[in-house]
Amino acid sequence: MMYFLADDERKQLLRYYLPKARELGVAEELRGWNWHQPPLEPVYGAVLALYEVAGKYCPSGRDVFLRRVHGIKGEPNPAMIQGAVLHEILADLLVSAKRAIYLHGTENYRAICETVEKYAPAAPLPLTGLSEAEAADLCRKVEILCSFEKARVLSRLQEVLSRYPYIGEDSLANLTIPVVVEQKLNGAFLGLSGNLSTDAFIFSEPMILDLKFGEPRDFHRLGTTGYALVMEALYEFPVNLGCIIYGEFRGDRLIVKRDIHIISDELRQWFIEERDEKARFVAEEIDPGLADDCPATCPFYHVCCAEGNPELLPSSIP
Repeated sequence: MMYFLADDERKQLLRYYLPKARELGVAEELRGWNWHQPPLEPVYGAVLALYEVAGKYCPSGRDVFLRRVHGIKGEPNPAMIQGAVLHEILADLLVSAKRAIYLHGTENYRAICETVEKYAPAAPLPLTGLSEAEAADLCRKVEILCSFEKARVLSRLQEVLSRYPYIGEDSLANLTIPVVVEQKLNGAFLGLSGNLSTDAFIFSEPMILDLKFGEPRDFHRLGTTGYALVMEALYEFPVNLGCIIYGEFRGDRLIVKRDIHIISDELRQWFIEERDEKARFVAEEIDPGLADDCPATCPFYHVCCAEGNPELLPSSIP
């Protein structure tokens, strides 16, 4: 599975990252359970989604101002549509595999395998906003992703059953697919949305997992950091590790790379600063202005810029 570490990655996790995280430690005031006091205590009343804090695709943060202050909806680009569909398919496949284990039981291995092998996404796929070529490309990627995941799930299932002859359904589901997908979290303690969802969470580590189908960016670690803070605020146990999983399609292959990292003091402080700055934009209705390098792929590009004219379009803002 994309969410399951390879043997060498697990060894690196156990031998390096976990000991290193314990050695470095985290400043007590930066633990999520201290949400009621500075610097974690929210300064402004604005409530933000975690992606608004962690997503720095708009360098100036003007996307948050336009969305929250003026109520303008962005136009999702093809990469965003593709990512959303692939996330949804992966989560649905894993939940379907768990459901098959509970439905058929440990004595019906063949029935579980047949259910997993026959899995297919609900048709039709949500392809609105894509060109014909982009839609065809996404369908191809969905097929590759499903084939990859089904093979990994079935291999893991067979491995677990061969090692534990008296295993029950619940344990089999947990050991075969040892992640909770779309874990729901309430970020209210930290001034965030009350309806957050992590891509996946491993309780045995514990470690926040975030899936990306795009180019690695340094601020991607802000996402795992934010979820770690929220988990600490809710459950009051330390979450020291994050892992960003990058999926890349090359021809008919899916290439998976993982960025395992420590949720350090620096990342926590960076997240808090981003939260406070963007909450201030909203609470005080401050327009941060256009970014120096406004990316054409930004969902709000149509609002901020016109073709051939990089100046602000006042008429497009209500």
